[in-house]
Amino acid sequence: MASSRLFGKTIVLGICGGIAAYKAAALASLLTKRGAIVRTVMTRGATEFITPLTLQSLTRQPVYVDVYDERDPGQITHIALADAADLVVVAPATADLIARAAQGSAGDMLTAVLLATRAPVVLAPAMNVHMLEHPLVVRNLAVLEGIGYTVLQSGVGALACGYTGRGRLLEPEEIAESLEMQLTPKVLAGKRVLVTAGPTRERLDPVRFLSNDSTGAMGYAVAQAAWRAGAEVTLVSGAPDRKAPLGVQVVAVESARDMLSQVSERMADSDMLVMTAAVADYRPVAQEPRKIKKNESDLTLSLTRNADVLMQVQAMRKPGAIVVGFAAETHDGDFYAREKLRKKSLDVLALNNVLEPGAGFGEGTNRLTLYFRDGRVIPLDLAEKLDVATNLIEQVAGLYC
Repeated sequence: MASSRLFGKTIVLGICGGIAAYKAAALASLLTKRGAIVRTVMTRGATEFITPLTLQSLTRQPVYVDVYDERDPGQITHIALADAADLVVVAPATADLIARAAQGSAGDMLTAVLLATRAPVVLAPAMNVHMLEHPLVVRNLAVLEGIGYTVLQSGVGALACGYTGRGRLLEPEEIAESLEMQLTPKVLAGKRVLVTAGPTRERLDPVRFLSNDSTGAMGYAVAQAAWRAGAEVTLVSGAPDRKAPLGVQVVAVESARDMLSQVSERMADSDMLVMTAAVADYRPVAQEPRKIKKNESDLTLSLTRNADVLMQVQAMRKPGAIVVGFAAETHDGDFYAREKLRKKSLDVLALNNVLEPGAGFGEGTNRLTLYFRDGRVIPLDLAEKLDVATNLIEQVAGLYC
């Protein structure tokens, strides 16, 4: 598992009285597995849906409900919880809790902690779609956002009340990813980052294509790391069957020509391009409209070169934009990395030896060596791809300073 920004952090998890409270148990477990110290605060209503013992068992920490339940005479509990928190997340956040928090109420343990803490606060609303859209709820959420709270957008789908629409509590993995983002330094705040990922497919006929072994995992990790770092991220992907990272816009493409078109369309507005995609160098001269049938003779394919996406889009980059290329090599990596860095006028070239154990296509890990235009060479250790991507983003973001 990739290292987590949540490791060693104290997270106060607030749980309100709604049917979505059952998801809070999974969230508490997930945060604990990522190394966070999870201290749970429940409203009375929450205990009607899920028991404090459940949360205590999952987090191995005390659970707090009654604001008057003072267990240590040497401290005031809600103040101690508020002061210890690195981050407070309320999931689910009901309309009632949102209203009371917006009014500055401190009538129970959770609202008292919210008033007392100076840590970042994240709300994950969950309620009926009409309640969520009610002007009073909209106003209350705006009030809380106005004082610095982060309000996560509720999911869309079937609701417990029978309606379908927005109002679902985000999945625990999505909430956890939002918390990772909250605790990540915003080295790309205000930047637009364009990432390419995955293989391209060059069609022979309606049922066959030429491609390569790339899975797109590294590109998706780079997009996720850039979003965590505060960027607005667009991912042009040749592997659209992968789940999109939270907060990232994914544009699905198939061929090298598709990728060139989509990258070209966005290049002038991008502050950074990270080209991790394994773009096919060649494509069939002709794509057959019907399936090529087998016969007794050999089949000869005529291939023509695809345009080099990196070379084509360089003229479109805006002043100050950073371009990062990737080179997947099997031999003479240092030579080819330096040649590609120079030939394609890149700011950074990330070299990946795909024959190295743990660094090939389909692996959960990777190792990169970064070649900078200014002559620096920085090796990144073998690690989970998200950790490698995070390190890459931090190194490249330093070029803006």
